[in-house]
Amino acid sequence: MKGRVWKFGDDVDTDAVIPGRYLVMNTPEELAPYTFVGVRPEFAENVKENDIVVAGNNFGCGSSREHAPIALKGTKVGCVIAKSFARIFFRNAINIGVALLECPDTDKIDDGDEISVDFESGTIENLTKGEKYQATPLPDFVRGIVDAGGLKEYTRKIID
Repeated sequence: MKGRVWKFGDDVDTDAVIPGRYLVMNTPEELAPYTFVGVRPEFAENVKENDIVVAGNNFGCGSSREHAPIALKGTKVGCVIAKSFARIFFRNAINIGVALLECPDTDKIDDGDEISVDFESGTIENLTKGEKYQATPLPDFVRGIVDAGGLKEYTRKIID
């Protein structure tokens, strides 16, 4: 998968991903137009399918609500790559089917870079800079949940 980078810093909380005033909505399609509206108002209008959110430490801190990963899923971003994730956000994102990778080198990736991601190996290639970084790949069963579109879809697939 490859896409354009949308770069964020450390401690991006769930209110930055989707402000509280939009929590009356619950579907990816409803939430997507308001993703990052308070910190990058141009994001929702300009993000393209498979674009990639890259951030520093502690992405998704703050509240435990699922609206933040639901909003990201609605934008059709290919994945979120960060140095680290808040634990509850990480679990919610996987359960909803949003791919995440932890990579210590996110500070080497800039806004607008084009990168490709190999989820199986965790290899990230910066096509703009000609550099490669190593992320921690998701375990196969977790990748299976993401690939299925989330935990509900994964469970349906197993049961059927």
